[in-house]
Amino acid sequence: MATLAAPMSDHLSGFRYLAGCLSPQEQGQLVKEIRTIIAAAPLFLPTMPRTGKPFSVRMTNCGPLGWVSDKAGGYRYQPTHPTTGRPWPRLPNRLLVLWKEVAGLARPPEACLINYYAPGARMGTHRDEDETDRTAPVVSISLGDDATFHIGGLERADRKRRLRLKSGDVVVLGGAARLAYHGIDRIHPGTSSLIEEGGRFNLTLRRVT
Repeated sequence: MATLAAPMSDHLSGFRYLAGCLSPQEQGQLVKEIRTIIAAAPLFLPTMPRTGKPFSVRMTNCGPLGWVSDKAGGYRYQPTHPTTGRPWPRLPNRLLVLWKEVAGLARPPEACLINYYAPGARMGTHRDEDETDRTAPVVSISLGDDATFHIGGLERADRKRRLRLKSGDVVVLGGAARLAYHGIDRIHPGTSSLIEEGGRFNLTLRRVT
């Protein structure tokens, strides 16, 4: 497990890049569990709060709470799937173990966002600020095709650093970096054979309350 040595600046202390954190076997098992989750809680297309413009990624959740977004209700967490109305599936045990390993927090995550990036999908610059508890870190796991990830500072216009995330890599946003702006510039199709249909799953573990 490797950690990115030098943070970009003092206010990004708490940002960690753990290259190759998950073994190929662990990655394969997680993808199987994700497909089981998607069968129970299908991928849906969130939309922007004010404009109703759709995201370019489809998503679902697992855990006690799930993050959703639409024009009517905006960004929020809720205990049920927006389409089926059913509770979200439980968190896979490996993700709970990973949280303990890298988050340094006894309280478990309450939400795992599962974003599916098809070729051409991206995620604009944003920060994770819909949680009541912002002392807990955000833990992000990459599975599948490589992605160009960027992270900036505490202001949207701050200089950005870019990393190419590979399958099995983990990123932790904690400490002063908890509210850093970040996003996904692009997916690199064909760089992994983990996901049969291609693309990338990103799993984001969050403590909400």
